[in-house]
Amino acid sequence: MDKQAVIGAAFDVLAACRRAKLKVVTAESCTGGLVAAALTEVPGSSEIVERGFVTYSNEAKEEMLAVSPALLRAFGAVSEPVARAMAEGALARSHADMAVSITGIAGPGGGSLEKPVGLVHFGLARKARATQTTHRIFGGDRAMVRKLAVEFALELLLDGATKP
Repeated sequence: MDKQAVIGAAFDVLAACRRAKLKVVTAESCTGGLVAAALTEVPGSSEIVERGFVTYSNEAKEEMLAVSPALLRAFGAVSEPVARAMAEGALARSHADMAVSITGIAGPGGGSLEKPVGLVHFGLARKARATQTTHRIFGGDRAMVRKLAVEFALELLLDGATKP
């Protein structure tokens, strides 16, 4: 997806959220705010985007999203439990109705056999619904991993806004 396609996907997310009367919050680590940037590229996004958290360090995840230090020690920042805690923490610390979280290893370093470069965990929390988590392993360089993670996060938000 090129930049215009990403903006188109963001437009679709915002339109779906507008119809469902949902406000959105983002909690981003490896994407460094790129999901919030894509959403806010669209005029009128201030009606939908409530805020965004860039929590690149473990300390930021703990302080801004109340991710448990014990959780981070037990599973590591790039994990399903942390993606879940990030999404739930963002929802609890905002006035939004839906949160997406992203935590991963964009590379080129930092990977291992258990957690390879390109591994990204996602969380989607919505008020009065069970939090969903998923992960993907994206190929490519750092820029490609981040780009694909943004695209996937936008897909999650669209699904979260349109599915009952």
